[in-house]
Amino acid sequence: MKLTEKDVRYVSDLANLAVSDGELAQFVPQLDAILGYVEKLNELDTEAVEPMAQVVYETAEDQQHMATLRDDCDRPGFVQDVALANAPESGAGHFKVPKVIER
Repeated sequence: MKLTEKDVRYVSDLANLAVSDGELAQFVPQLDAILGYVEKLNELDTEAVEPMAQVVYETAEDQQHMATLRDDCDRPGFVQDVALANAPESGAGHFKVPKVIER
């Protein structure tokens, strides 16, 4: 499938990104190349490849310097006042954030 300018505009609108005509001309071939590469990857036979749910793994004791996991344990959280102390804006015990969906 060949990606069109209309497709890129549609995706940029979904992401709420303003894309200039110059950027559009640059992005169309780049995104088309990326999707073409993904199509090639989808053609590979991955039947014998074991699925991975996690990229990190535990290591043996003698390889502790390579360990990628830490113990999962309960840790105290912040009380509400402390959590909101550095918020640029807060109210009613919550973080206030700007509205991002404007359509």
